[in-house]
Amino acid sequence: MGRTTRRNLLLVAAGGVTAAMSLATKSETEPLTPQDSHSHSDKPVSGPLAEATVSFGQWPADSTVDRMIVANPGNRNTHVLIPNDVTIQAGGAVDFVVAGSHQIVIYDNGTQPDDINAALAYPAPLANLINDPNRRIYVGLSPSGVPANFFAPGVPAAAIPAPPQDRVESVTFPNPGTYLVICAVRGHFADGMFGFVRVIP
Repeated sequence: MGRTTRRNLLLVAAGGVTAAMSLATKSETEPLTPQDSHSHSDKPVSGPLAEATVSFGQWPADSTVDRMIVANPGNRNTHVLIPNDVTIQAGGAVDFVVAGSHQIVIYDNGTQPDDINAALAYPAPLANLINDPNRRIYVGLSPSGVPANFFAPGVPAAAIPAPPQDRVESVTFPNPGTYLVICAVRGHFADGMFGFVRVIP
């Protein structure tokens, strides 16, 4: 091992400064990759149409529902969106207040309930969920979770556990249009569990 001298230390330090300057120059001149940054509009939205709240399934207030005894008395949950038609401004958000075993799926501007092919499904064990990708723009949490490697090796890399039965999923709508929102649990959609988000400029 060679002797460390002041001259050697200065040369190492100068090399480090040059390398750091080279990295700084690179980051200023080269575009960021998706790993460096992610794209959002992130513009503040305010006013009466900045946000809407939709109750996505509900528990009835009657003496037969005691969630201290049965946390998820699924047969008592209603399968409706309340309200089932909301209006927000572009860039605003809808807070879907989920109560029960439901999955929020959103379809692009102009899609109607009759356009959904409810016969398309995921493989077991998620075969009760509609999997119609045509014009689909958002897929919410699976009410029963997703096994590891479900879609392909390493996708998802680890099992995604079932979410809480009671939760909020907040979704932003950047572009004007009329968007169909459904519960992708096949039986719930068949019961009429869908609604619309109208987004104005």
